[in-house]
Amino acid sequence: MNYDATCPLSYGEIVDHYFLEHRAKLIDIAAFLDRLERAADGTPNFEDFRVTALREALALLSDGQGERAKRVLAHLSDEREALPETAAGTKGALGAAPEQSK
Repeated sequence: MNYDATCPLSYGEIVDHYFLEHRAKLIDIAAFLDRLERAADGTPNFEDFRVTALREALALLSDGQGERAKRVLAHLSDEREALPETAAGTKGALGAAPEQSK
């Protein structure tokens, strides 16, 4: 990967400024996945499409390819032109597209 230097900060400055913030976010994601495993109703017989999409997005972070933010956002985006009628009343985004519509 060879990017033109488009960030005014050095590698070390970026690490110094942002490492702890992103470490906390990573721990938060790990805690979320742990809570799913410890859910009161036991391990589900299925995995919610949003959790599947999150796990797949996490894999994109370490695949050695560039443009991670762009690819993660695209992976978690619902690009359907029209939402099904059953989703119309949710008054909010789901955060990922159901598998059958991708």
